[in-house]
Amino acid sequence: MVGSEGMRILLTGEIDDKRLSELRSIAPDADVTFFKDQAEMEAAVGDADIVAGQLSASALARGHKLKWVHSWAAGPNAQLYPEFVASPVVLTCSKGNGAIPLAEHAMMLMLMLNRNAMRWIEGHRSRKWDAFFHGELNGSTVGIIGAGYSGTDLALKAKAFHMRVLGLRRNTQPTANFDRMYSREQLHEFLGECDFVVVTAPKTPETTDMLGEAEFRAMKKTAFYVCFSRGGVANDDALFKAIDEGWIAGAGLDAHGTEPLPPDSPFWTVKNTIVTPHNGATTLATKARGYQIFADNLKRYVAGEDLINIVDKQMGY
Repeated sequence: MVGSEGMRILLTGEIDDKRLSELRSIAPDADVTFFKDQAEMEAAVGDADIVAGQLSASALARGHKLKWVHSWAAGPNAQLYPEFVASPVVLTCSKGNGAIPLAEHAMMLMLMLNRNAMRWIEGHRSRKWDAFFHGELNGSTVGIIGAGYSGTDLALKAKAFHMRVLGLRRNTQPTANFDRMYSREQLHEFLGECDFVVVTAPKTPETTDMLGEAEFRAMKKTAFYVCFSRGGVANDDALFKAIDEGWIAGAGLDAHGTEPLPPDSPFWTVKNTIVTPHNGATTLATKARGYQIFADNLKRYVAGEDLINIVDKQMGY
């Protein structure tokens, strides 16, 4: 039992009075302080044991007592600067908090692309009654790159739409709701089977630019690319060329190589592509689940138990 006596915990983020009171009850002997201002929090980091929120490299260097930092983000990329990677401070993240809405967002994008929904939207705007033959997801194949929280939830939802579900990850063990799991070495074979390729994997040194020209040429010309996790898993130049030149049928992009997506980006106007502003998991329930991950981990920390959602700082997730 570690307990909380003498412990100092600094918080930023969306912490209301009720949540602050709950955290204080979890660590009753600790000094738990909430800061609305990031700079004020960082100024106090010198005697902190735990920080929940973003922490700069200069603040990390002053955190001589610091043992644990929690990122409110599911993907902790912003926290993985060289100084933090090299430090002994434990990093946890909120991965899994947005799995449900992200999977829903992917289903929405697949439905819109499959049914050419933008044509209906344009017809609505112009008051044009424009009925046409469109696709259905039933019987089509979705390939999911990454089988973490959002990937497995998407597989379940895709099965409800009577889709064939393929997965690609390092561990190829059979997984519920996936018809087959492929290894990285089988990437081209996997891509060639898919009517939709959905990226749910984080951006890491291993996944950066894993989809380039050769990979998009391995896809069916009728297939769509969907990404909601991180831009940069697909090389932006290769992705644009694949859409623009018709190597693939189009794309649904919630995550982008550069964010915010610049007004002059060609992805705004390329054909058969739906752009959303990395907004798929922006729900109140996502925030609530992220808070609960930290609260549960704080209980574990005070009790001397192992933390969950620990980030492998070398692997990047």
